[in-house]
Amino acid sequence: MTYAPSAVNASFPKTISNIFMHFKAILFDLDGTLLNTLEDLSVAANHVLKKNGFPIHTMEEYRFFVGDGIAALIKRALPEDQRNEDVIRLCIQAYREEYSRNWKVKTRPYDGITEMLDALTYRRLKMAVLSNKPDEFTKQCVNEFLPHWTFDVVLGQRSSLPPKPDPAGAMEVSLSLNVPPPHFIYLGDTATDMKTATAAGMFPAGATWGFRSEQELRENGARVLLKTPQEVVGLLDLE
Repeated sequence: MTYAPSAVNASFPKTISNIFMHFKAILFDLDGTLLNTLEDLSVAANHVLKKNGFPIHTMEEYRFFVGDGIAALIKRALPEDQRNEDVIRLCIQAYREEYSRNWKVKTRPYDGITEMLDALTYRRLKMAVLSNKPDEFTKQCVNEFLPHWTFDVVLGQRSSLPPKPDPAGAMEVSLSLNVPPPHFIYLGDTATDMKTATAAGMFPAGATWGFRSEQELRENGARVLLKTPQEVVGLLDLE
């Protein structure tokens, strides 16, 4: 069984022919989209903060700290008067060390992700992952938690590639898969993802089961809002 998308952004034309096109590939964000990594991310960051005598944060607060890479996460988590280059650099290194030891304690795929990946594989859609998580952690997470599916490209943040929302990573995936951007669904859970998809010319689909709100996704370009992973497959049925 497949499911139609829950909501179409009212700022876009509503006819099916205008909204949906022939999709050949899907590009996934990782954290907050395929995997619920929030607890492991927040525990690692709080460990670093506490060790250095800084206030810690709730897991709910970390929903708004993550998504733009480690440097942005650490800067947002630190007290404003401690956000200098030396402190940020030291905390980034400590965070990488802590997360590398405890990156898979609580992390799991969201409910419905495995079934969605099975269905997309059956439909022969090419699949890829693009994350602002460091490249080595991105690949570790995909290999550990999603080993039974083929992802043609898995990219995390690298020094040679600007982070999302710069579209360079998405365009690299498009070239690698030999699929033009308009034939991609881009599935993500943050404003950063919707901006990336729009800048790359891909179809921005908002994953509302992730870290951020429907309002954030809608205001930053989501053309559809999806409440469950099964609804991703429904996009293909509406082509």
